[in-house]
Amino acid sequence: MDFDTIEALRDRHPAWRALRAQNAPLILSFLGGHFVLDNQGATPAGRLADALDDHLHALNTAAGDVRFPRPPLEYLDAWSAPEAGWLRRFYPVSSDEVHYDATPAFEKAYAWVDSLPARAFVGTESRLHTVVELLRQIVHGTDADPESRLALLRAQRAELDRQIADAEAGNVSLLSDTGVRERYQQLARTARELLADFREVEENFRGLDRSARERIAGWDGSKGALLAELVAGRADISGSDQGTSFQAFYDFLLSEARQDELAGLLARVANLAPIEADARLRTIHHDWADAAERTQRTVRQISEQLRRFLDDQVWLENRRVLDLVRAIETAALTDRAEPPAIGLAVDAPGVPIALPFERPLYDARPATEVQSMLGPSDAEDLDVTVLLAQTFVDQARLAANIRTLLPERSSALLGEILDLYPIEQGVAELIGYLSLAEDDLVVTLDDAEEDLIEFRDAEGSLRRARLPKATVTRR
Repeated sequence: MDFDTIEALRDRHPAWRALRAQNAPLILSFLGGHFVLDNQGATPAGRLADALDDHLHALNTAAGDVRFPRPPLEYLDAWSAPEAGWLRRFYPVSSDEVHYDATPAFEKAYAWVDSLPARAFVGTESRLHTVVELLRQIVHGTDADPESRLALLRAQRAELDRQIADAEAGNVSLLSDTGVRERYQQLARTARELLADFREVEENFRGLDRSARERIAGWDGSKGALLAELVAGRADISGSDQGTSFQAFYDFLLSEARQDELAGLLARVANLAPIEADARLRTIHHDWADAAERTQRTVRQISEQLRRFLDDQVWLENRRVLDLVRAIETAALTDRAEPPAIGLAVDAPGVPIALPFERPLYDARPATEVQSMLGPSDAEDLDVTVLLAQTFVDQARLAANIRTLLPERSSALLGEILDLYPIEQGVAELIGYLSLAEDDLVVTLDDAEEDLIEFRDAEGSLRRARLPKATVTRR
């Protein structure tokens, strides 16, 4: 970075301004504790002001004088001002109370300050192993030679066979206490950095939503052209490296088996004697899930914005039709008293005449006798198997499948749920999923995208159903 770039960052970047602020210790301690350490999302102004009031009271009491005399709301307004940029102030959907959320720039400033204290132990071995393993994944993952891949797999199999033989012989190599502490330090740092990355990903998605709203507000062209531009913009962000990586991470968190594995591994690590376990890391996977859900909520707002745009355009077009109809009616009433002279010029030499008696007269058809009374028939056995072969879809079972897969306050695509619980009763079961009416389950359809569902009917034939992309949310 050259001199001009660094000087511009010092003058304009919110993270640098936070470090230069007069109340930088207050800003970093309070906002960092609330939004970073506690992993709080958007917080109502009243609740955040109460927390800041308690924090200010504790600081003033410890100092013995009033170091911070301003009311809490004044501090929050100053920190969310455009010239500051450490808090984002907004009104969420269906809420009339202002909310505050930390910005990615503040998280960068807090992460830099958090890295300043000297560490009693700095590990290098685990990071070296991580670098070498990443290099192996890059090299072998891009090698298209089958022989090279087979040689690698055989070498890995030989190493696994050797480890199995050592374990069977009772020779188990364990990590030293230093190795355990080093890897735990790297785990804690990576887990906290991952939470900070989520806020930056959410900010990028929010920028896409803001640009979509700006284009809609200033658009004067056709609806189709605007929709094509908005859908292309969303596809670009979803198909980018950042969007693809985020979706893969979110899909990983939705797996119940992987969540159970993560919870078990974290619990075992927390009980190891050589390390001083961080209590927050015990439930870090839940913090990841909450942060990912907030990011997904921002993506859903983009789809809702497109839906509202379509509804508004339909309403405007219908109103235009009604205005035209009223204009025609008004013109007709105006000309009713004195109709305008209308002339008709015919270029033909004559007008053909059709005499009415040249048409055939009405010919009444003879009445048809209908015998509606049927004679008695002999008693016979009726096949009632068709009546007994009706299909009943138990929606309680479908809801139980969703609750088993999804934790509270999470969502998943319907296609992913059907991968784990395949359809057994054909189209009727698919419609049962779409028409669930449970208090804690909501099925949302996104017409902007389509999903292809494959299943087998009662005869075992493969069927496909194309429907809008369905998302199941558990409240």
